[in-house]
Amino acid sequence: ATLSPSPVGATVYFVEPADGATVAQTFTVKFGVKGMAIAPAGTDIPNTGHHHLLIDLAEVPALDKPLPADAQHVHFGGGQTETTIELTPGQHTLQLLLGDMTHIPHDPAVVSQKITITVQ
Repeated sequence: ATLSPSPVGATVYFVEPADGATVAQTFTVKFGVKGMAIAPAGTDIPNTGHHHLLIDLAEVPALDKPLPADAQHVHFGGGQTETTIELTPGQHTLQLLLGDMTHIPHDPAVVSQKITITVQ
């Protein structure tokens, strides 16, 4: 399959929580993007994608296949830019990865820095 191109300099990032934050078991995660637009899955417009939240993954999933959908790979195919999640107490990692209209990462991948949070 041909991968959807991403513009030079496109980035995704966490608006909140901040890296190193301590949060309640239920908390809000807000996603940011620069250099691209957010569109629902299935939308065939260049330079658009939708968010995927990666929770507690040791490494980024395959970048040339549709992203899995499970508790560690949460899809926001409706074009959502924030969510409320619940995690168990302890330390967790979060990372964002933009997917194209078919949930496949762009080329090059538009992926955030991994952040670490502590859940009370």
